[in-house]
Amino acid sequence: MKIKLCILALFGCSLSLFSQEYFPQNDGVKTENSNYTAFKNAKIYVTPTNIIENGVLLVQNGKVAAVGSSVSIPENSVTIDLNGKSIYPSFIDMYSDFGILAPKEPQKSNTPQYDASREGYYWNDHVMPENRAVEKFSFEEKRAKELLDAGFGVVNTHISDGIIRGSGALIALNENTTNSERIIAEDAAQFLSFEKSKASRQAYPTSLMGAIALLRQMYFDAQWYEAGNAEGKDLSLEALIKNRPLPQIFIADDKLNDLRADNLGDEFKLNYIIKGGGNEFERIDEIVDTKASYIIPLNFPDAYDVTDPYMANKISLEEMLLWNQAPTNPKVLAENNVTFAITAKDNKKLTDFKANLLKAIAYGLDKTTALEALTTIPASLLNESDEIGTLEKGRYANFLITSGDIFDKETTLYENWVQGNKHVVNNMETIDIRGEYTLNINSESYALSLSGELEKIKSELKKGATKIASNITYQNGWLHLFFNPEGDAYKDQFIRLSSLIASEGNLKGEAVLTNGNTTNWTAIKKASQEKEKETETDEIPKVFPVTYPNKAFGLKSLPQQQTILFKNATVWTSEDTGILQNTDVLVKNGKIASIGTNLSASGAKIVDATGKHLTAGIIDEHSHIAAAAINEAGHNSSAEVTIEDVVNSEDADIYRNLSGGVTTIQILHGSANPIGGRSAIIKLKWGEDPTGLLYKERSKFIKFALGENVKQSNWGASQTIRFPQTRMGVEQVFTDYFQRAKEYSEQWKAYNALSSSKKSRTKAPRYDVEMETLAEILNKERFITCHSYVQSEINMLMKVAEKFDFNINTFTHILEGYKVADKMKEHGVGGSTFSDWWAYKFEVNDAIPYNAAIMHDQGITVAINSDDGEMSRRLNQEAAKTIKYGGMSEEEAWKMVTINPAKLLHLDTHIGSIKEGKDADLVLWSDHPLSVYAIAEKTIIEGAVYYDYEQMQEAETLIRQEKNELVNMMIRAKNNGVKTQAPKVKEDEAFHCNTLIYQLK
Repeated sequence: MKIKLCILALFGCSLSLFSQEYFPQNDGVKTENSNYTAFKNAKIYVTPTNIIENGVLLVQNGKVAAVGSSVSIPENSVTIDLNGKSIYPSFIDMYSDFGILAPKEPQKSNTPQYDASREGYYWNDHVMPENRAVEKFSFEEKRAKELLDAGFGVVNTHISDGIIRGSGALIALNENTTNSERIIAEDAAQFLSFEKSKASRQAYPTSLMGAIALLRQMYFDAQWYEAGNAEGKDLSLEALIKNRPLPQIFIADDKLNDLRADNLGDEFKLNYIIKGGGNEFERIDEIVDTKASYIIPLNFPDAYDVTDPYMANKISLEEMLLWNQAPTNPKVLAENNVTFAITAKDNKKLTDFKANLLKAIAYGLDKTTALEALTTIPASLLNESDEIGTLEKGRYANFLITSGDIFDKETTLYENWVQGNKHVVNNMETIDIRGEYTLNINSESYALSLSGELEKIKSELKKGATKIASNITYQNGWLHLFFNPEGDAYKDQFIRLSSLIASEGNLKGEAVLTNGNTTNWTAIKKASQEKEKETETDEIPKVFPVTYPNKAFGLKSLPQQQTILFKNATVWTSEDTGILQNTDVLVKNGKIASIGTNLSASGAKIVDATGKHLTAGIIDEHSHIAAAAINEAGHNSSAEVTIEDVVNSEDADIYRNLSGGVTTIQILHGSANPIGGRSAIIKLKWGEDPTGLLYKERSKFIKFALGENVKQSNWGASQTIRFPQTRMGVEQVFTDYFQRAKEYSEQWKAYNALSSSKKSRTKAPRYDVEMETLAEILNKERFITCHSYVQSEINMLMKVAEKFDFNINTFTHILEGYKVADKMKEHGVGGSTFSDWWAYKFEVNDAIPYNAAIMHDQGITVAINSDDGEMSRRLNQEAAKTIKYGGMSEEEAWKMVTINPAKLLHLDTHIGSIKEGKDADLVLWSDHPLSVYAIAEKTIIEGAVYYDYEQMQEAETLIRQEKNELVNMMIRAKNNGVKTQAPKVKEDEAFHCNTLIYQLK
């Protein structure tokens, strides 16, 4: 019985399926279209390098069925004769936010948010790898039309928000289908950036270095989580792990951020595709070294309106050079074999994109490379070459039909086909009327020139040598032209011409004269003469050479080590040998080779130093120049961040410091929290990239802070949430973190002591960069420089350190050091102080200018620091103040800016004094180095001259000349109708201990 029922059921199903064929169709037709569309007699760019003359492109069901010069056209084909027109693959933009609404910003609040707003996800709201653009995508018809009109057929769209932004979706801009058919890949790439989410108020990170630290910790956490060590579930880390095989697109938006992103990728063996900022040419050697692929915008800056001399003077040479050089960026990348795709995303208008693309080609970008950057390269980087990017068989039928070379400004884009669906940009039936004509009307003759894009055609009308203003439209086959024949006296009277264009060649039609009478007109097309074509190269202005860095006082090439012999100098050794009169110093291979009298050296450059003073380079133990960020204020401890991630090699203060004899600085984190970030020790090698500035022999340091700043005394009434809010709480923060670091270190020691078999059965501790850093302090591998003022807190931190069996290395500021100098000496801590700053806030009220001398007299190693971009240029004079305030000897005063800071930085075996074997970091002064009249004539680092006073004066003259030439170029550009921008008065950002800024560049 059961068998019979099954048979009946199956029979019923078959009847149901069979009867389905007879159901009426009420939402369309049932017949499937299996026809072909054949495009013949076209120049077909199958790929940028595979070009078929007079070929056939056969399309069926939205894909390329065949392409070639001898393709057999099936009978069931709609055939379109393109009659010598060109077919290109449609463009691909792999960096877009098409169809994705901007996230809603949360309600504003003055109260900071420190914790995440989500549960079950990563602890930071700005990390959202679980986001999927495909789930938030909605087709935008208007924007799609704009993209199609610009030649794009596919975009890789994403949610443009957050540090980890989740996966993007690859979308075909097909206007005539559903989203399910438009989506080529639901998860095409994962997007990352340095920018926080606008949808969350979570404070951390507050800086670029915090964003980098967050990414670094997140990658460590993902490794730990994937290994099965976590107790709970983290949906963000799971999504991050799932997205790992996808192309990783990192939005950097600046040449130095490009390098920062690549460094992070290298750390975790990730090959980012980096979205650049358009200024990669300024650091092309370093960009090449990344071996990364790039997405490059064509957002070239407009010329400045420099007609007002006062405002023109406010524009820096750096800004002027960027305007002049930016269009060369794609060419420079191509010449250096950097793989890159081109994006339109950063252009406010897509018309700007097309204009800038043609501009890049005019500035030397090869057309084939340009086409690759818009087709095959983005397809390849997205691992979608089997679907898009070319017109090879089986690929989507995404192609452009043009009147000719797509990168010729006179070429018309007729149609953009996406997935086999036609989008009309310009009517292909529109007859090309561009050319030179003789216009005859009412017994008068005019010279008429028609040029530009067909449906945006431009007219130029002349009577003899006189140019006559005219206005023209040409749409749907109708031409309309009107002009004033007589000039301003008859400005309200026009001749109006019209014509329905039916064929190429001569034009004719009807005219309405100024008196209202009608007559006929003709325009006889002149014979096509190969007039001397103005090459794009002739049209572009002079391009200035790139310098390092690319701004005022930039160098054409980096300084090289020299063999230099200083003769007859007064040598301040900063050693026990003291000050040596009439002494020679030989520099060789970047080191101080010999000190004595009557020295000689074959091939050495001889510098007559008679009457001059030679010293070691000044060392600033506490500086905030040459960094893109100073404070990470999102937590009360930021030991996980490092200034080394955000060294800014372009900072003009590097050069200014060289002019004051400074050769080495420690860039310290600020004082926004009790436990700050790790420092960077750099040599001021002007022109080097950030990595080249880092001193190879550097020791490990970190910034701590005490006092008003860390407890947010002056941050406002709403900033009362973060612990600590009192000086007592500051002590507890230190104790708590060091105890946790000690326990963390013990956990790892216990885990690492396990046998291999036990390790495999034991969950590993979580690798915590913050705790690792603090453990280095406990293990005496990293040293603390602490921002300090008040004696009670100074005592407190020394006691905390002694409790955990280590010493504080340096108290910086230390303006009440004179009160506790004996205890500092007993603890073994140094002091890095100001010479005479006081009374700039409450906790500085007890500062005295004798502080440095009193601490020195107690046997403390004392340095004079700047903590200020301006003061750092005159630390020699700051040191001199200790002679007035405290009676220091000249030698001891000078040591406070040379060997003493070197000792505090644990670098005194390498720098800080003139001694054989040490680095040749030297300054030649015109006068006594402690004098206000002394000029640093040469500043030398490791045997290379990085600053020369005479060359600086010559450079000033050259800068004035370059700026004047660039101003004239901008005025000419404005006179030629080029769009200009108003000058913006931009002051250099001066960073101090308490500077809070999220600065990406």
